[in-house]
Amino acid sequence: MNPTGAPRKAAESLAPAATTLPQGYIVSKEVFAKEQERIFSSQWLCVGHPTQIGNAGDYFVQEVAGESLIILRDQKRELRAFYNVCRHRGTRLCQDKAGRLRRVIQCPYHAWSYGLDGRLLAAPHMDSVAGFSKSNYSLQPVALRLWEGFIFLNLAQHPEPIGSVFAPLAAKFTHWNLPKLKCARRIEYALKANWKLIFENYSECYHCPLVHPALSKLTPYDSAENDLCEGPFLGGFMPITKGNSLTMSGNACALPVGDIAAEDHHRVFYYSIFPNMLLSLHPDYVMVHQIWPQAPDRTLIFCDWFFHSDAFGRADFLPEDAVAFWDMTNRQDWHVCELSQQGIASRVYSPGPYSPRESIPAAWDREYLSVMVRK
Repeated sequence: MNPTGAPRKAAESLAPAATTLPQGYIVSKEVFAKEQERIFSSQWLCVGHPTQIGNAGDYFVQEVAGESLIILRDQKRELRAFYNVCRHRGTRLCQDKAGRLRRVIQCPYHAWSYGLDGRLLAAPHMDSVAGFSKSNYSLQPVALRLWEGFIFLNLAQHPEPIGSVFAPLAAKFTHWNLPKLKCARRIEYALKANWKLIFENYSECYHCPLVHPALSKLTPYDSAENDLCEGPFLGGFMPITKGNSLTMSGNACALPVGDIAAEDHHRVFYYSIFPNMLLSLHPDYVMVHQIWPQAPDRTLIFCDWFFHSDAFGRADFLPEDAVAFWDMTNRQDWHVCELSQQGIASRVYSPGPYSPRESIPAAWDREYLSVMVRK
């Protein structure tokens, strides 16, 4: 999808043996279950942005590794996350995808009620139960931290500190002012393709001339310059050689998102943040994809477009110019990813060699495999 590929100066350095993943990694239910355990139950995952829950009591529900989680802002406006499970009989607490709670989370079964900080406040008819104490039955918390203004969760009992995980990216995106941006639009996509194919597609533009003719007119497919070429964070930039932005009109659709260096006003940056975030940084907007595997051949994607908060309400604020451009481009990508899924499922499929322009997908595969075998 997004056109990072091999750095031009290192285009011939790709090892000849680099090939696509074996079939089982794309179609196997056993591999999918292992991914949910090894990756999505133990890594820091992007689940959204604080602007989604701007007021006390606002919440949304996210499924992670088969678990339903409540992400909310409590009465003190602090962000919190809890398992969506009543401590009485295990009943699902919040049934809607998002909403606003007044002061409590009440179980719809027996009316056990919890404060927005997770404390059990009321448990009808439990006072006479010997040894029962409300303090022992708070909601089960989930580790929550912010990185560059985005909300990340981790299901591990003792997760690695997020500062250590993201240390290689320290201050890298500061001048885009990510924590201060505001979302103007979200589109949800349901794909009939394995989640890893989305990352591989995002990480190269070998496919762009044929799949993305409109994109290729604005930014040449062979112009990638990558600065992160190994590990969990991969990507770089491409120049915008025609127009001022990646929009339907080719014009900027909003104020600059931050204090961007002069040369970066004509560049677009693409980074994959393992294991579920795609970060696309444009001069006038930021696009973020969240990748949520549903089955070996099913993936749910949330795509959000963020803009400078001062852009909203201005006459020159035209977010749909960017949204329409990338909705078109996204759907082109999803189509070829689904075609890949269909072909990989064939009995005659065998791994194929990566081209020199696919060094980043090959690096992503290496990181994925290293996590899958890590003890």
